[in-house]
Amino acid sequence: MQDVTFARYDTADYLKSEEDIAAYLEAVMEEGCDDPAYVARALGTVARARNMTTFAREVGMRRVGLQKALSGEENPTLATVLKVTRALGLRVSFQPQESKESASE
Repeated sequence: MQDVTFARYDTADYLKSEEDIAAYLEAVMEEGCDDPAYVARALGTVARARNMTTFAREVGMRRVGLQKALSGEENPTLATVLKVTRALGLRVSFQPQESKESASE
């Protein structure tokens, strides 16, 4: 049997455009918006796709601090999340949740 080697999959490699990033973050919010670590990790993935060092400068943070905040192991502050989304050219918005009744119809 021949050994097969696989390349490590990294979502950041596939976030090439602003549309890709927006679609990715929208999917993350639909799937795991109740999990702050999941959302933080997704923002970290986007930051890596954008080059973490350059992106940290845009956000106004040090690379190490941003990387730690968006690792999924920390709980970033709302201020950090807002800085990151602003640097991405996005904004956080709130919408009413679907009620259980309207979801079942």
